[in-house]
Amino acid sequence: MTFSSDATETFQRGSSVFFLVGLMMGVGFYAALKVLVGCLYTVRPDQRAVVTTFGAVKRLGAGSDGQVLSDDERERYEYPQVEVIGPGGPYFKLPWQRVHKVSVATQTVDLTWDPSKAQSTIEAVTKDNLTTGVNGQIRYRISENNLYPYLFGVESPLEHVMGYFVSVLRERIANFVDPKGQSLLADAVAETEAIAGTGEGDIESKSSAVELSEGVSINDLRKNLPLLNQYMEEQCRSTTGRYGIELDAALITEIDPPAEVDRALSAINSTRNQVAADISTARADSEQQITMSARAVEIATNNAQAEVAPLHELAGTLISIKSEGGSDCLKAYLRNLRVPLFKRTERIYQTESKIEGKA
Repeated sequence: MTFSSDATETFQRGSSVFFLVGLMMGVGFYAALKVLVGCLYTVRPDQRAVVTTFGAVKRLGAGSDGQVLSDDERERYEYPQVEVIGPGGPYFKLPWQRVHKVSVATQTVDLTWDPSKAQSTIEAVTKDNLTTGVNGQIRYRISENNLYPYLFGVESPLEHVMGYFVSVLRERIANFVDPKGQSLLADAVAETEAIAGTGEGDIESKSSAVELSEGVSINDLRKNLPLLNQYMEEQCRSTTGRYGIELDAALITEIDPPAEVDRALSAINSTRNQVAADISTARADSEQQITMSARAVEIATNNAQAEVAPLHELAGTLISIKSEGGSDCLKAYLRNLRVPLFKRTERIYQTESKIEGKA
């Protein structure tokens, strides 16, 4: 069976049209499916989301209420509140919209973290010009109530927070004064003013006050780490309004001086510990000697009282005999009392008649 050339041409044209239509329908179906799937999204429980339309975010109003900011900072960091999408889904967005997701879980970062350079410690200079190395960690979380500065305010908010924290830390270490030493200095200054009023000992008191005010020991920084951490937490409360990051805790764990200074401090601490141990031992020995002496005095007092008691009793007996029977009765009692003594004597001397006899 044969077909004419016109029928063959018509069939080929119909096949081409069907192919093009099928191809266009397949591409359209794939594009529709791709767009539909891409327009659905979910938010995890530890996440929050913000949707932008052509780069613009839906604003709800001013967002500086309840944030620890100074008047100058409120003018510089006036960020609006944005519409936040909570956990759940699936949610639908239009193809020209973009979803920005952030984790609001608490995270930890080392103080040495810096994307621009690698470092193992943070260097800080103390009040007495001693360079120290500081290490620790920061716990933080992204503020759910102030997502605008974190997403759209600065390019790298965590880097800004770390730089702000390190600058405040260096300033605090450079101006740190031991609270106990500061109280001693205040007492010394008061004493200086009191003595200056009388005109006596002014130079000596001023020199003692200057000695207290000069420098700060690395040991003071190590002893006051909790106080330093508390100060850093208070000073960094404004990071929520600045960068949308809440500082949960500052954990400064190490403050290390240079190696030669560390060896000298170790020697000083060892000497102090040895002196404290010697003082404790001497104090314990002295307390033991005092206790033993007090016990010996008590025993001697009891022995003396035991020896004196029969004498007091004998004196009372003699007084009662004399008062009741007179001197003759007392002499007779003494004569009878000597009789048992004569049995134990070896020799008796009688001075009145100068007669010496043997018993």
